Amino acid sequence: MISPAKAAESIRSLWIGADLPLIGRRRERRMRLLAGLLMVAMGCVWGIVFSLRGSWAIVLMDLALILSGLGVLALSLKHHPRTANLLLFATLILVIVGSTLVLDAPTAAAPRATHLYLLPLAVAAVMAFRDEPLWLRHGVALVCLTLFACLAASPWSPLREYNLPDPLRTVGSWVQSLAAMAMLFMLLHILQTDAVERLQLDQELRTALQEEQFVLHYQPQLDIHGRVFGAEVLLRWQHPQRGLLPPGHFIEHAEKTGFIIPLGAWVLRKTCAQLQAWSIDPAFRELQLAVNISQNQMRQAAFVPELLAIIDGQPHIARHLELELTETLIIRDVAELTAKMATLVEHGVRFSLDDFGTGFSSLAHLKNLPLSKLKIDRSFVSDVLTDDSSKAIVSTVITLGQSLGMSVVAEGVETQQQQRFLLEHGCTQFQGYLFSKPLPLEAFVAYVRQQGTPDAVAQQPSAEVELPRQS
Repeated sequence: MISPAKAAESIRSLWIGADLPLIGRRRERRMRLLAGLLMVAMGCVWGIVFSLRGSWAIVLMDLALILSGLGVLALSLKHHPRTANLLLFATLILVIVGSTLVLDAPTAAAPRATHLYLLPLAVAAVMAFRDEPLWLRHGVALVCLTLFACLAASPWSPLREYNLPDPLRTVGSWVQSLAAMAMLFMLLHILQTDAVERLQLDQELRTALQEEQFVLHYQPQLDIHGRVFGAEVLLRWQHPQRGLLPPGHFIEHAEKTGFIIPLGAWVLRKTCAQLQAWSIDPAFRELQLAVNISQNQMRQAAFVPELLAIIDGQPHIARHLELELTETLIIRDVAELTAKMATLVEHGVRFSLDDFGTGFSSLAHLKNLPLSKLKIDRSFVSDVLTDDSSKAIVSTVITLGQSLGMSVVAEGVETQQQQRFLLEHGCTQFQGYLFSKPLPLEAFVAYVRQQGTPDAVAQQPSAEVELPRQS
């Protein structure tokens, strides 16, 4: 069951408005769904028309169009955009080319028009594969344009007997020409609008960094006694018009544009400054702060020197700073990553592996990299009571972490039943909405003073301890 605090934050995120990258993804998803529906509808209509004419070869093509449309719908609904796009464009290219050659042989009365749909299809490919590799994004569009040029220049048609009568095709040529040009105009308009939105978001993000619109929230991490030993630092954007935006509304765009580099540096500076401010307070000086590090950040040659410059002469900061890496990051450039981590570890910085179990890292990486903590992904924790695979993964990660001398933190703990399962299997550090949502600084300070810290509170027996729930 989702906690009231988490539900409230989710509802709030809907009311404050969607971010521009999410708008783009939703727009593309709607377009895929619409395209799938049109494929099914067109396949049904033309299948009936040609079945009445006895043109069974064309009926088979229409049946393939219907099945592909259903496949696009299913893949879109199951959130497999790349596969859905590949199926969609492959089917449309084959259908357009086939229809052009078989049904649309040019005559003096009825010029060829079906191939015109390849022009909006090329623009749609650039949009649909925007986030894919260059060869895929430009390759599909180039195939569409090449086929358009070839079909426009060639009058060849292998099966003229399937052609519709010229009077009907004359009207159809005008209709198809107007429809193709309307689609092209619409897609160009969407492409321009999308580009303007992205440029606007770029400018807003840079302005936000200059004007200190970003703020840090802290999600407490508790030990078996219910005391706060640290927190994960989470970024929020206090947008002047749309209110407080969570990272899902802008981090992906920042990653793609490279803005994550200055933004990540700002987060590290603010985190280190907070650790330094807490170093003189006995209630907070032993708290650890964990910061997520992106692949783009870690790959920067200047990342290690810049971080060392921040913590230079302040060993307290280094000892209480934890950098969270993802599995995707550690399977790339392992040698370089290991060297950078080793340099920072020598200065006291700690590393944890975030969302463990969702990637493809090998046990050799866990053995060779200087990691001090594993974080069990929330997707496994949420299913740990109902899914046998999640149970096995969670218990295995806990055992693995302990055998390697690492501490293990369970993320996304939302119910007492989940917490009890984790305790029974040896996990003693927790993070999730059962205890607290991410809090602004003032609220986090109050929460820590209420719960206490391992350094400030005397040790209690662990057997009968009940971890606190968020009120």
